[in-house]
Amino acid sequence: MRGEYPRPEFRRERWCSLNGEWGITLGDQTCTIQVPFAYQCAMSGTGVSGAYDTMRYFRTFRVPEEWNGSRIILHFGAVDYRSQVFVNGSPACSHEGGYTPFSADITPYLTGGEEMLEVRVWDPLNDETIPRGKQFWAGDPAFIWYTPSSGIWQSVWLEPLDEAHIAGIRYDSDVDAGLVRIRFSLSEQCPLPCRLRWQIRVKGEEIYEGGFVSRERNGEFAVDVFHNRILNGSFHYSGLCWFPESPTLFDVHTELESDGQIRDSVDTYFGMRKIHVSEGKIYLNNRPYFQKLVLDQGYWPDSLVTAPSDEAYREDIRRAKEMGFNGCRKHEKAEDPRFLYWADRMGFLVWESMGSFISYTHQAASAFVREWCGLIQRDYSHPCIVVWNVLNESWGIPAVSHDPEQQAFANAMYYLARSLGGNRLVISNDGWEMTETDLVAVHSYRHGERSDAGMQERFLRGLCSVEGLADIMIRKPFAEGYGYKGQPVILSECGGIALAPEGGWGYTSASGAEEFLEEYQRIIRAIGRSGMIQGFCYTQFTDVEQEINGLLRPDRTPKVDPEALRQINDQIETML
Repeated sequence: MRGEYPRPEFRRERWCSLNGEWGITLGDQTCTIQVPFAYQCAMSGTGVSGAYDTMRYFRTFRVPEEWNGSRIILHFGAVDYRSQVFVNGSPACSHEGGYTPFSADITPYLTGGEEMLEVRVWDPLNDETIPRGKQFWAGDPAFIWYTPSSGIWQSVWLEPLDEAHIAGIRYDSDVDAGLVRIRFSLSEQCPLPCRLRWQIRVKGEEIYEGGFVSRERNGEFAVDVFHNRILNGSFHYSGLCWFPESPTLFDVHTELESDGQIRDSVDTYFGMRKIHVSEGKIYLNNRPYFQKLVLDQGYWPDSLVTAPSDEAYREDIRRAKEMGFNGCRKHEKAEDPRFLYWADRMGFLVWESMGSFISYTHQAASAFVREWCGLIQRDYSHPCIVVWNVLNESWGIPAVSHDPEQQAFANAMYYLARSLGGNRLVISNDGWEMTETDLVAVHSYRHGERSDAGMQERFLRGLCSVEGLADIMIRKPFAEGYGYKGQPVILSECGGIALAPEGGWGYTSASGAEEFLEEYQRIIRAIGRSGMIQGFCYTQFTDVEQEINGLLRPDRTPKVDPEALRQINDQIETML
């Protein structure tokens, strides 16, 4: 059972997990299921085969007696796709979207004894307008498409709250000024004025403690976390910035006091992290920083999109760093907040994405916008997220190369993320046919087989100039009416080498580990020699079902020596 705290970036002491055994009805079958695992996977325990668009979950629970007098909040991490929640037969809330959290105050519906919870879910598997990413809508997994994951796939839990409570906290780090700007919101029922107390610690030392009276339910203030450390006319960071190599985090404890009583307390954290581009380079905390990413689908063989344990998230990051990667491009999936927590703690860059829809309609575009806004709100304060990676390879916008309406949608998503998403870079359409974008993010698997010297040379030439990119891509880099504006260039998909004869498919192949490492080194050396490429994303982290171009097998065992991969990845800095 997934029993860890589900929302680690905004934590309270009192909570109760509702993960574990539930009942579920699928068609005319009723059985038990282990939440939060989708019924299609082995860890759900259903043993059910077949595809079902509708699901009915049910279980009973009791509210702890010590919570009497509190408002009882029911939380869902994510349910794919449309949900209706009932408590003791009364409708408590509804939600649309497979990646974003939702909650309901269920206090009015409680009896004080054994309570009945029911969740009705609708996930039409063949609907191409729903943002579903790699979940295949047309039968058995094939090519790049995987087994769907319907219904509850992230944690469910209860939380007791006072009517006066902290509704949210956001952090904006200003590395140049040495400040963190803190925005907070309070519940509508919170009496005013009230008092807020803040304690900020870093590396075990307290750097700020203060309090103030708030006469508004939404406020903002700034804290000098660098304490004006100046060295040779610039800030001396003293290890206080967040880097993958030194992921310093500031832990924050906040208390809300009203009518002379502590009504709420929350533990949060932030990192001092800046990312920007200038003259064709990417800078992390004002230092040029080469991004060595791995494409991460976030799938497991027995649990699909839900990690089998919290340790699995941590181990994935550890393994990726062990192989010499400093981040990942999450592909067609908005990941569980527990993964982002470990990326923050362990130092791992994340390109955040969400599952694409396949067919463009106004309804699909509107649903995508709503869910992206919710995702940005959920993940706003994570320092690990450095790129909002909105769309992928023109999925959902197949005519974006020439169609003004689809170009307008891609641009709208770019500006939406820029306006709401904090200090991040934004790519509206990763891969090709780009409109407005902060990075020129291109996909190419045309690096040639071992025996094709001509293709290998063409690949290297293509990486040396923006004009040459079109020669190694299957579509043009930019949509009609758009072109290069001096942005940094990232090879955001490459590699895809499958180790034969393990079955399945890859973009290229190698007969054994030695040949694989030779091919991998050739690709990385070409990137390092280009003089233009500012980062890469290798496809991919693990094998997923029939797609076997992973560096690891589905059970996370390595196909080649991780240290050998690290040595190759580390060489690239010496070539820049």
